Amino acid sequence: MDSNGTAGYRIAPPYSHPHAVSVVLITGGAGFIGSALAMRLLQAGVAVRALDNLDPYYDPAFKRRNLAELQELGGDRFTFQEGDIRSASACRTAVAGVDAVVHLAALAGVRPSIEDPVRYMDVNVTGTQTLLQQIDRRDVKFLFGSSSSVYGGNTKVPFAESDPVDRPVSPYAASKKAGEVQCHAFHHLRGNPVTCLRFFTVYGPRQRPEMAIHQFARCIANGAELPFFGDGSSRRDYTFVDDIVSGLIAALERADGYRIYNLGGAATTSLAELVALIEQGIGKPARKKMLPDQPGDVPITFADTALAARELGYRRTVPAADGIQRFCRWYLAEKAAGRRP
Repeated sequence: MDSNGTAGYRIAPPYSHPHAVSVVLITGGAGFIGSALAMRLLQAGVAVRALDNLDPYYDPAFKRRNLAELQELGGDRFTFQEGDIRSASACRTAVAGVDAVVHLAALAGVRPSIEDPVRYMDVNVTGTQTLLQQIDRRDVKFLFGSSSSVYGGNTKVPFAESDPVDRPVSPYAASKKAGEVQCHAFHHLRGNPVTCLRFFTVYGPRQRPEMAIHQFARCIANGAELPFFGDGSSRRDYTFVDDIVSGLIAALERADGYRIYNLGGAATTSLAELVALIEQGIGKPARKKMLPDQPGDVPITFADTALAARELGYRRTVPAADGIQRFCRWYLAEKAAGRRP
C-alpha cells in the first residue's frame, strides 16, 4: 500500500530545507500541530501560508497567539488567511502558487463527534473534498492529517498500515477514514503525490486545552476533580509533537505516489501511568473522579512505525516519561504568566 523557547520547552533543531518545497500551505495552521509545523518550516527558510477559520471549539485567543509568534519569526515568509475549508473561494486563494498542502484543519475529538456527527462529516469530509478540488496542478504535494482512530477496536497490536480499517467506532474515526479514501481518489484521478499520516495521540506545548494531558494538568494544578474513565488500564501511544513534525517534514521530502504512514511513539502508556507522570510533573496529587468507560473509546492504540522508519527515516526521539515532564514545565510556566487557567 501503496515554540519558541517558552520556559521548559526547547524547540527541536531546524531541519534542512525540504527538497523542492518553497511555499507550503498548512490548513489549520493556527492550531496545535499546524503552528508547530509552521515554526519548523519557517526556521528552515520555507515560506508558509496558514489557512484557519479560528473555530471557537476552544478559545481562539490561543490560536491568535500562535499566529503572532509565527508572524514574528517568519516576517514576510509567513502569511495568514482566515477562512473555512468548506469555502471553495477561500481554498482557491489559499492553494494558489504553493508547492505543497499539509491538510490539518478538521473538527477533532471522538466524544464530540458522537454528539454532532453531521457537523463532523460536513467539516472533515466536505471540507477535505472542497480543498482537493481547488488544487489544479499535478506537481502539488498533498499531506493529509489522519488519525490512529481509523483502526477502531482493532485487537491486533501494534497497529500496522496494512491492517483493515473498515470498522470505525466513532463519527470522527469514520470522517478520517473517509478522508484517506478521498485522497486516494484524488491521487488516482489527478496524479498528485499524496501521503496520509495517521497520528497517535499527539501532545506537547500548545496542545488543545480539552485534550486529556492538558486537561489533567489543569485539574491537578488547580486542585479540581480529574475525570478518570474506566479502571486505568486503557493504553495510548502518546507522541510528542516534535516527533510528529519531524515525520511531516520527512513526508514532504519523500512524497510520491499514494502512501499511508503511522506516526506514533511505538510504545504505550496506561491511563493510570499517565496520571502518575502528570502528578509528578505538576508536583501535586490528583483528585480522581471515577467514571465508566466512554462510548467510542478504544482499549489501546499502539503504532507499528516500521514502515515510516524504513521509508521516511522516522523514529521517536521523546519518550512519554520525558515528554510529559516537558509539557508540565511548559504548562506551569504558562500558568504562572497568566496565560493559562
